[in-house]
Amino acid sequence: MNTIRFTPDRATYIRTNAWLAAFAMAGAMAVLWALGEAHIWTGAVGGLAAIALRGWYLADEELAAEWELSGNTLTGPGGRTVRLGEIAQVRSLGPMVQIVTRSGDKHLIKHQPDAARAAAQIEAAVTRGHA
Repeated sequence: MNTIRFTPDRATYIRTNAWLAAFAMAGAMAVLWALGEAHIWTGAVGGLAAIALRGWYLADEELAAEWELSGNTLTGPGGRTVRLGEIAQVRSLGPMVQIVTRSGDKHLIKHQPDAARAAAQIEAAVTRGHA
């Protein structure tokens, strides 16, 4: 079996953070409105600033988190290793792939440009391993 790498995509990372910023802006404005604040627009500024700072701060770490599918093992950052026979469920969640093991451990492969394709590749490898 060839080695397949799941490398985070910078454009997907930026797009994900843009959506997160939009939700944070709306949420902060809603809280300020509910509190009776006259200047609810400050919630938008705060939400945008918070997510922009978070995105900038975490970018190097998030974009370096590469997963590798080789043989009968899925290997991730921080020494995470999942044997294909231990995988109970694979599903795409937006730009992420969630791996759930039979013991209940969950792993995320984040910022994939085509999460459905990545999930299908892992699922196919799991199916081949059980054949």
